Formats: sequence, structure tokens, C-alpha cells
Amino acid sequence: MFDALSDRLESAWKKLRGQDKISKSNIQDALREVRRALLEADVNLQVVKDFISEVETKAQGAEVISGVRPDQQFIKIVYDELVRVMGEENVPLAEVTGKTTVVLMAGLQGTGKTTATAKLALHLRKQERTCLLVATDIYRPAAIDQLITLGKQIDVPVFELGIAADPVEIARQGVERARAEGINTVIIDTAGRLQIDEGMMAELARIKQVVEPDETLLVVDAMTGQEAANLTRTFHDKIGITGAILTKMDGDSRGGAALSVRQISGAPIKFVGVGEKVEALQPFYPERMASRILGMGDVLTLVEKAQEEIDLADAEKMQEKILSAKFDFTDFLKQMRLLKNMGSLGGIMKMIPGMNKLSEDQLKQGETQLKRCEAMINSMTGKERRDPDLLSSSPSRRKRIAAGSGYREADVSKLVADFQKMRSLMQQMGQGGIPGMPGMFGGGNPLAAGNRPSPGWRGYPGGAPPAKKKKEKKKKGFGTL
Repeated sequence: MFDALSDRLESAWKKLRGQDKISKSNIQDALREVRRALLEADVNLQVVKDFISEVETKAQGAEVISGVRPDQQFIKIVYDELVRVMGEENVPLAEVTGKTTVVLMAGLQGTGKTTATAKLALHLRKQERTCLLVATDIYRPAAIDQLITLGKQIDVPVFELGIAADPVEIARQGVERARAEGINTVIIDTAGRLQIDEGMMAELARIKQVVEPDETLLVVDAMTGQEAANLTRTFHDKIGITGAILTKMDGDSRGGAALSVRQISGAPIKFVGVGEKVEALQPFYPERMASRILGMGDVLTLVEKAQEEIDLADAEKMQEKILSAKFDFTDFLKQMRLLKNMGSLGGIMKMIPGMNKLSEDQLKQGETQLKRCEAMINSMTGKERRDPDLLSSSPSRRKRIAAGSGYREADVSKLVADFQKMRSLMQQMGQGGIPGMPGMFGGGNPLAAGNRPSPGWRGYPGGAPPAKKKKEKKKKGFGTL
């Protein structure tokens, strides 16, 4: 996500490096690179023009701050403008106190609307909000079956009346059922529309008139680029929407939709889909997205993803074991599986500041090495996992593990040696040292010379991580109604 845009913007900062101040003359090359970067990312042309004009005005009027280089100051100005264009702050989903909140999902065909409906329901369930899904897409083959399957997967009930019923009546009865059951939020999945299909658009308008939704969300495929903003504006003019969900943001999308939708349509982006899994939906935070675009990572989202998987008591015990060098292979295996639950290694690493420069080959090599480590650890006995020193002093044990995992004895020896180094380094870090990292990923230290993040501007926002919270207990939902 945004890799090409980030690389292009990096070349813009280089235009100002070595300069002693920002001036009208030296800023032009940097602005030209920013303009090219945005256009190549498929950002709407008018948005690009306004963006460049604002950045140029603010850059030339910026006061010189002692100790801050011109390129760092320029990055800060671009960051602030990115945040402004994308909406400045997160706009949460509505929740009506004391009654059922109604959410109407709309979108073009093929945008992933039905999947986004289930993802949204799971997101709300994690917030301890009960949900009911309503299937009104009677036109697309197996659309109702797809929603029922997704509902079972996330333990959320689905209301449907089959393909012979009127979609407007299905929606009306679904909302009535949710209110009668005291369900917090009802999400109505509608049929995909074509922009020129007046009949289908009129049906959507009738559904909206009958159910009177508190939120009308348009699901937009981020791959459509700048056209996404125009589609959002068209739906808003004809139906009236309160927000958008951008799907497929994890693909080879150039990211232009994220920078165009709010500015062109006036509707805030409320969520982004970042994968095919039903858990892959994130609230949209403009400041975090701007930080990712500029290659500064997204630590807050990483912390939130970790909090969903980590139990606070377990984390405290693990910290004690790490600081006292009692961290063993059982703990390491547990952490690897926790990492898998949080997403791909590549997706996680790119949320860490400075890690956006890791190549796809390096990330794949890291994924491969993690799998190799897991296979070798699975071939160890419980005693060997708990006491890595046994393996350090016993070639016969290492040979047996190698045979059981399908790797060479040298691979097992390297794993044990690297693990022992890591334990020692972790203990040093706990005592105030800041040592380097061992080559656990086979491809070398990600922070080795040549891969270290450039000094760059350090003032990106985010503040302190949110307070830790206990792992939520999953609530059981209802069956299909």
C-alpha cells in the first residue's frame, strides 16, 4: 500500500537536502516531484492542483525553525496537508443511544460490499455491540448464501426472506426484527448498483426511505483510483451517503482514492479494507495514513492490533522472562504464532518507522525463515524447548531435530546459537543497553548499515500508545434467523 507513492515522495525530499533554507527557487523541483508522485498514484487532478498550491504557499511562508533542516520542514508541511485532504480526524461509526442503529451498505458491483458488511459486523462485535445482518441482494447468484456463510463464520445472525421477496420489504422486516430482539446495530447489505442503472438506484432510495438509516456507507474499490471520488460524489448526489469504506487497500492500489474521496465528495472515509480475511478492516485515521504514505510507519495501529491478540497478564510474564534471560523456545513459538494472528510479516514491518525500505525479497526471506524456525522447534521435545542450553551442548539432539524437521544439523545449530545471542541481547536491553539484532531472519539485520531509516523529520504525530487493555472475550452470536 502506497509503496510507489512513498518512493516518489522520497525523491522530492532529496531535492531540498543540502539547502540552508526553503526558497521560492529551490522548492520548485521538490514540488514537481510531489505533483508527479500524486498524479502517478491516481489522485484526482483537481485535488493535486489544490494540494500543490497549498503546500507551496505554506512552505514559502514557513518560519525557519532552529535545528530543523529544510527537507524535514518540507516533509512536515506535506504531512499536514495530507492529513487535511484526507479529513483531519477519524469519524467513528454512528451509535444511537437507546435504540437500534441502522447501517445501510451501498456500492457498485464487484467492490467487495458483502464481505465488507461482514467485516464491519465483526469490528462492531469486538466493541461489544450486537449485530444483525440483513440480506437484500436477491439479484446476484448466491449473494444471500455468501452473507449467511460469513455470518456463521463470525457468529453474527443473518436475516433473509429468499430471492422471491421484495428487497424493500426484507429491509423493513429485518430492522423490525433487530429492534424486537434488542440488537444494537443492524447492517443491511444491498445489491450492487451500476452508476447508470436508474431502476436499481431508485430501489436503493426506497430502502433508505423505509428504514431511515443512521449511516449510509458507500463501499468503494480503491483500485478504481481517482474515479472512486467521482463515484462517491454521484452516489451522494442521488442517495445521500454519510461515509465511505475503501476496500482492497492491500493490493497494488496506487492509493489515489484515499487522497481523493473526502476532498471531492465531502464524505469521510470511515474504514479501509486491508486484506481478504474477515478481520482485515481498520478504522480510517488520516494522520496514520499520512504517516504510512511518508514512510514513517504506523505504530498506533500496530499497538492496537497487538492489543487484540495479547493478554495483559501474559505480556507481563513474558516481559519478566525476557529481562531475566529465561525466554525459551516455547515462548518464541508462542510469539511467532501471535505474529501470524496479527497479519503478514510484511504488513507488520511496514507499520514500524524506517522499515518501509525493506524489499519484498527481504520480507519473503523473513517469512521463510520463521517457517523454518517453527518446523525445527516443533521437532524438539518439551524439555529441549524449555532449556535451550541442552541443545547447545548436545550434537546428537541437534542431529535428531534436524532429521525430524527436514533441515540440516547446521541449520539447527544456527537457530540455537542465534537464539542464545538473542536472549543475551534482550537481557542487555532490559539493563539499559541498546545492542544490535542477531540475524534470526537469515537475510541479515533489517537495521544493518544500508537499511537504517534516514534521520529525516522525527516530528510525526501519534503521541504515546493507547493504554493497554485486557483481551476481550469473544461473545457468541446467534444462528441464522
